[in-house]
Amino acid sequence: MDQKHYSIEHITGDHEHEPVVNHSGNRPFQSVLSARMERRTVMKGGVGAALASLMGVSALGLVGCSSDDDDDDSAEQPGDGGSGGSVTLGFEAVMPSTANEVVVPAGYTATVFLPWGTPITGSYPEFQPDGTNTGAQQEEQVGMHHDGMTFYPIDVKTGGNSSEEGLLVMNHEYIDIDALHQNGPTVDAGVRTVTDEVRKEIAAHGVSVCHIRKTDGVWDLVFGSEYNRRITGATEMDIRGPLRGHDKLVTAFSNDATATRGTLNNCSMGPTPWNTYLAAEENWHGYFKNDDTPLPREHARHGIGTGTRYAWETATGGTNGEYERFNATSIEASADLDYRHEPNTYGYMVEIDPFAPESRPKKRTALGRFGHEGVIFAPATEGEPVVCYSGDDSRFEYIYKFVSAQPYHADTASGDLLDEGTLYVARFNEDGTGDWLALSLDDADFVSAMNAAVGTQVGDIQFDTPFADQGEVLLNTRLAADIMGATPMDRPEWGAVDPNTGEVYFTLTNNTQRTEDQVNAANPNANNETGHIIRWSEDGGDYAATSFQWDIFVFAGVAGTETVVDGEAVVTLDESNIFNSPDGLWFDGSGRLWIQTDGSDAAPYQNNMMLAANPETREIKRFFVGPVGCEVTGVTSTPDQTSMFVGIQHPESWPAGSAAGHPRSSAVLVTKDDGGVIGA
Repeated sequence: MDQKHYSIEHITGDHEHEPVVNHSGNRPFQSVLSARMERRTVMKGGVGAALASLMGVSALGLVGCSSDDDDDDSAEQPGDGGSGGSVTLGFEAVMPSTANEVVVPAGYTATVFLPWGTPITGSYPEFQPDGTNTGAQQEEQVGMHHDGMTFYPIDVKTGGNSSEEGLLVMNHEYIDIDALHQNGPTVDAGVRTVTDEVRKEIAAHGVSVCHIRKTDGVWDLVFGSEYNRRITGATEMDIRGPLRGHDKLVTAFSNDATATRGTLNNCSMGPTPWNTYLAAEENWHGYFKNDDTPLPREHARHGIGTGTRYAWETATGGTNGEYERFNATSIEASADLDYRHEPNTYGYMVEIDPFAPESRPKKRTALGRFGHEGVIFAPATEGEPVVCYSGDDSRFEYIYKFVSAQPYHADTASGDLLDEGTLYVARFNEDGTGDWLALSLDDADFVSAMNAAVGTQVGDIQFDTPFADQGEVLLNTRLAADIMGATPMDRPEWGAVDPNTGEVYFTLTNNTQRTEDQVNAANPNANNETGHIIRWSEDGGDYAATSFQWDIFVFAGVAGTETVVDGEAVVTLDESNIFNSPDGLWFDGSGRLWIQTDGSDAAPYQNNMMLAANPETREIKRFFVGPVGCEVTGVTSTPDQTSMFVGIQHPESWPAGSAAGHPRSSAVLVTKDDGGVIGA
């Protein structure tokens, strides 16, 4: 059979390729701005001004959180988040860059660290820059396209906070299929004819757990450590929560619906209060096909279609349907004989215990099934429920909150707290208030809305039968949110909780498909090319509250873009801080807000970047610019804030020395030359 090599189109950092699958028409307040905002069409600052004025934002306590004591120039101490102390940005902003290198401020150094292919476990196979490593070797090497990451001090389980040794856990979102192989993928008439290539692609996804240690000031991998581990798209995992054992998760691999294989498209993450790691499954739908007509609603609402991203389902070999499972078409007489339900085992937060290398990852289904960008936990309080937030990264999708049914107790807390509770979806009201809408058959409002929707068209979905049980509600989280009238957002991505004020921040990356008649108070810009950041405070300071107060923290855009509160520009962007498409978001221990971008790399923004913001004053400075073609995504640091790790995804031809056509995504280690706190 004559074979040929061809390029399967791979994902880029621009999610505009993802189909809009929310056609619910949820526009709870579409005319809010047109009736009350004369400057609506000026620029983002104009929208922000009118929005802030009509909401009375200053009265909400969300603006001007800074201390009255502005003359305290004392040196900042790391790790004092929560003290309410003043946040500092003590570095000179770097300018936009087109250089094919990482740019950081004067007095800082950036070093490539643990790039794709670094051997970390097993036989520690050497990386081959021409793409000739095998699938088995890739299973023992760092994966491709670094994304969310967290540093765990090696002694954190016993109450320590080492900044000299720990576990760096990193997501690997997707692959550059051409760079992964020597000459790209081998395909004949649409069929993947080299099975080991598919094995390698699956292995390049997932999560890397890397035991690292600083010796004489230099960080390196701890060779031979029991903690070093790869979790891939083929690793066996447990199903936990309300969907464990559910009929709609039965497959030929797991007839009792208690297990599945692999995690894919892991974007952001979330460290738990009990020091485990939750990896998000974001754009997982593109890995599966389903030729059934009509599609089940749990597939249709996620955009599963008749083609797949990498054609893995065409590969032969493997065991127990290792590759056939990506074909979700009803082929056999019943679900226990085929993989029609395989996509139903994806779309969750996956819990991994990095300190228990023999443990099986667990898919926590109570947190909902959708395109999880990540998860962010509110501070855990003894005796109170655990609360966490998650964005659904697609245009016109939603922001969710989970509140555990059982209280948190530090001595006994585990991921089991995530198996029972209430999932809520956000509605942002025009007056600056918001509501959390329960997605639960135990909630009378939800049951009423669900029953009213039966027999109607909800977006593109004909809703003919109510949800049979809570598992089915969670399997159809997006559809349940549609029914409740949640607010469609402009690609809600990463979240972060301010350690000083407790406010919750979320990036809304962009949405060029929002039209003038689709704007709402929280997403006020039609054709939103550059995005914005929203924030809120839960009523009464109670993270489990069902209402909140919100405002817009900053609008991204070109120089001159203003964010205005009560008629005053609180942020005016200039060359030192223009940015577009905010994506990654993270607070360090002192309360600096780090903002990462995944947007246009054309002028005036140039290469994607990371900025630091003072949430008290809204001062923003550009701190880091990535190489050509990359997305800057994923950031964490040691507890003393002297070593920062930043992710570089899908670079065009970086780092220096990469073989032609085989660039290497990587973490980057940032340090201050005087050994001080990053950003201070």
